[in-house]
Amino acid sequence: MSAPSSSCDLVVIGSGLGGLSCAGLAALHGLDVVVLEAHDRAGGAAHGFERRGFQFESGPSLWSGLGRWPSSNPLSQVLRALGESVPVATYHDWGLLLPEGSLRIGVGPEPFIAAVRELRGMAAAEEWSAFMTWLQPYSQAALALPLLALRPGLGMAAVLGVRRSARLARLAPQLAALGGAFGPMARRHLRDPFLLHWVDLLCFLISGLPMDQTSAAAMATLFADWFDPGACLEYPFGGSPAVVAALVRGLERHGGALHTSCPVAEVILEGGAARGVRLGDGQLIRARRGVVSNASPWDTLALLPPGSGHSRWRQQRAATPACASFLHLHMGLRGEGLQDLPVHHVWVGDWERGIGAERNMLVLSMPSLLDPSLAPQGQHVLHGYTPANEPWELWQDLEPGTEAYEQLKRERCALFRQVLGDIIPDLEERVVIELHGTPRSHQRFLRVHQGSYGPALGAGQGTFPSGSTPIEGLSLCGAGVFPGIGVPPVAVSGAMAAHGFVPVSRHRALLESLDLLRP
Repeated sequence: MSAPSSSCDLVVIGSGLGGLSCAGLAALHGLDVVVLEAHDRAGGAAHGFERRGFQFESGPSLWSGLGRWPSSNPLSQVLRALGESVPVATYHDWGLLLPEGSLRIGVGPEPFIAAVRELRGMAAAEEWSAFMTWLQPYSQAALALPLLALRPGLGMAAVLGVRRSARLARLAPQLAALGGAFGPMARRHLRDPFLLHWVDLLCFLISGLPMDQTSAAAMATLFADWFDPGACLEYPFGGSPAVVAALVRGLERHGGALHTSCPVAEVILEGGAARGVRLGDGQLIRARRGVVSNASPWDTLALLPPGSGHSRWRQQRAATPACASFLHLHMGLRGEGLQDLPVHHVWVGDWERGIGAERNMLVLSMPSLLDPSLAPQGQHVLHGYTPANEPWELWQDLEPGTEAYEQLKRERCALFRQVLGDIIPDLEERVVIELHGTPRSHQRFLRVHQGSYGPALGAGQGTFPSGSTPIEGLSLCGAGVFPGIGVPPVAVSGAMAAHGFVPVSRHRALLESLDLLRP
């Protein structure tokens, strides 16, 4: 691969889904964009890797809204703007291993209500139905605001236009309610313990936070999608790396460039403004318009020259609490007789410990049930992870490769086999390859502070860090900034960062081309 050019309009540090969304849209708008990725492949938490013919993923496993148009999924909207799409397989249920027992529940309203009726009785089913009816106006209000219309600072009204802004004004009461946490909304209308636990589980899967800290807007949008009568779950053929590849193709189609194995050592400030970067090998790359960091806020601070001012902002960002990290299981299995398993299982150990308690929740995914190309013929690939519940503090003083580290990894990751034994009783005879990841793995391969999922700032607890900064020409995007954690939010953050460098007129024209401004 050729070396990065010595100058461009915009440098993007990092090629996660947020960084690639930013870079692709900026290139679409005519900017000369260079993306610099420290790893040897693009994707950030969405990158993949191969071992012995098994294609493993490191990040997202639950997808929806990619395979249809129109779509409310901002990532789908970014891909369409770039002239890209990702073929998907669809499926309609998932497995649950809960304290109440093992369940297989379909997505959409009726399958879940039927499951609740069988598990908890008619009263609980009616309670859920009434809650969904009450929630519908809030879900519709959340969908009325196209998230790609968000831009830094003022100007969103100009992007939306008079008619769309007037419609949103009429929805002001619902939109105001969506500014808080989802938990209080759920507790006002749900009493059944299982239903409250279910909402807590969905919130934690999406945000890494319990429902009393999860954004009401994010959950109202998700409920509109997952509990729609036509709802389905999706899996992109090729996994999350296929989504990354589509974003890279879109970036390059519009003249942008991606360079891997190019770690950034420092953001160059001149006259108090971001004007480029210095790579680890000393090369300088000038940026005429500015720099966007897809690194976490904590890691971005480490790229700024010491003593360059804005100490209060630096202190605030440095003091932002971080979510816990992950344990990962990557396993290749002999596949005979596994074809009837659900693609996904979610396991919860004990509701009373709290949904965020360490090692109290696992997500297991066997995507080769949908895409056989991910594994050698007759075999399956399995990815398991503990979603943002593994404490960094257990690992921070351990050096990978040491006996103490390996011992702790064996102890902490033993939970995967314990849970999988209930799903695949002959697991031991099927294992072809088994790999484990820890918070130190997250820190190493994703270059992320404490291997974290993102800021642990719940709705109503404080302002989620903005992608804007007091440094002229420097913006942030990704899971560490508004609107938050998860695939759709990071795509929005990338779009916001890109649109901070283009006029409102171009921003509005993009939304019109996607038919997102219809009143």
